[in-house]
Amino acid sequence: MASVKDIKDLEDIKLLVNSFYGKVREDELLGPIFESVVQGNWEPHLNKMYSFWQTVLTEDMTYRGRPFPPHMKLPVEQKHFERWLGLFSETVDANFAGVKAEEAKWRAQRMATMFWSKISYFRSRSSEPLF
Repeated sequence: MASVKDIKDLEDIKLLVNSFYGKVREDELLGPIFESVVQGNWEPHLNKMYSFWQTVLTEDMTYRGRPFPPHMKLPVEQKHFERWLGLFSETVDANFAGVKAEEAKWRAQRMATMFWSKISYFRSRSSEPLF
């Protein structure tokens, strides 16, 4: 068995993202939600995710954008974020080990918590974010 290494570069990010979204696409809870947005055109989404995670986990600032707004009106609940986090952590653990791998899981946890909190807030007030 090959030893598992830490996340260090774009090739590692691509492995993480491709493996993770492969699981998402097959997931009975998350797959239909993602497919309703992506509509079979996964390449642009995956490229955006490579850039996002590369910016988050390395010093390469390749992502430009606002990650929350596209998620605001998705038909999701807490259980969707829990599943997303479970699949993400499972994917990280299956492919990587080390400081960056742990950081990836920590950042995913923080992002899921923040996104769900903001979605809940805006739903309860029937309002839109200011930016």
